[in-house]
Amino acid sequence: MHLVKRLPDNPLDIVGDIHGEYSALVRLLAHLGYDTEGRHPQDRMLVFVGDLIDRGPDSHSVVQLVQRLVESGNARCILGNHEINLLIDDVKDGSGWFFDERHQQDLKHYAPFRRTPPEKRQAFKDFLGSLPVALFRDDIRIVHAAWTTPAIQAVESITLGTVTEQYKMWDFAAQSSAQATGLYERYLAEKQRWAIELEDEQRPPPYLHSIAEYEATQQMINPLKVLTSGVEVQADEPFFAGNRWRFSDRVSWWDDYDEAVPVVIGHYWRLIKPIKSVNMPRYTQLFKSIPPNAWHGRRHNVFCIDYSVGARWRDRKAGRSIENSRFRLAALQWPENQLVFDSGETMPTC
Repeated sequence: MHLVKRLPDNPLDIVGDIHGEYSALVRLLAHLGYDTEGRHPQDRMLVFVGDLIDRGPDSHSVVQLVQRLVESGNARCILGNHEINLLIDDVKDGSGWFFDERHQQDLKHYAPFRRTPPEKRQAFKDFLGSLPVALFRDDIRIVHAAWTTPAIQAVESITLGTVTEQYKMWDFAAQSSAQATGLYERYLAEKQRWAIELEDEQRPPPYLHSIAEYEATQQMINPLKVLTSGVEVQADEPFFAGNRWRFSDRVSWWDDYDEAVPVVIGHYWRLIKPIKSVNMPRYTQLFKSIPPNAWHGRRHNVFCIDYSVGARWRDRKAGRSIENSRFRLAALQWPENQLVFDSGETMPTC
């Protein structure tokens, strides 16, 4: 068994990034017609595109549910960048449900949230570490962020269950290369010097050239980063996203994807109800000229199924109703090409 696995022939319900929104997941599965064990009367199969965790109120229950469905054989799941961060102990914004070091900081935006007790954390790591990074069959490909031939070829023969070790190996190679030129030390110095400003939207740091260069280089050297975080380049200017200032930017790799097999991804924070403003959030701008239910890319055969349910913490913080949220959880029904949302609304793709 390898990190790129073949899908069974069942009709699929491909679920977007969940980000700890357990109640949205339960509602969506009910609308899709699954029972509590992930069985479907039409023999459909669930596929989760990763980013099960972080920011939402109950990542713990999401992981437990997905694990039960996967281990029963009734679902498939791949790794997203948030699962990778957990596996390598890279403590990020929104992971205070799991990492003690982040708990106090995350209360500001995400409280209340359920925490995973220390004695259960290794079991979660064991499950997540057993997952592949991509799924495929003749009519569909599924990956969290980017399907590029070089990245797929680099990981397709890697044994399942070794993703943490492989990821760290490529990261070490990037770090060693940067150390040889002094870039890594300059990167660490900038992170330390601007640590407070890097997470303060009201206090933007200057353009930090070493952080920009190192993060963009590190991203593209590691094929597991490409598959789970996408193709990135140095940004023209700092921008605030995911509660930190960033210096490397995502690009629409699908504009260069020229293969016939469709690809379904998550990761990119699409909106079903676009914000009608010139000041659109940075995370939505890759789709600013693309209808919210449209396939995209050079061949019009890539589809992002992440409808930003991971931003519902913003509704809670502002006292807005979750029922009317612009941030949704969705599934793409394949081969029917229909969207189903956690609200029960359905919509054809185009």
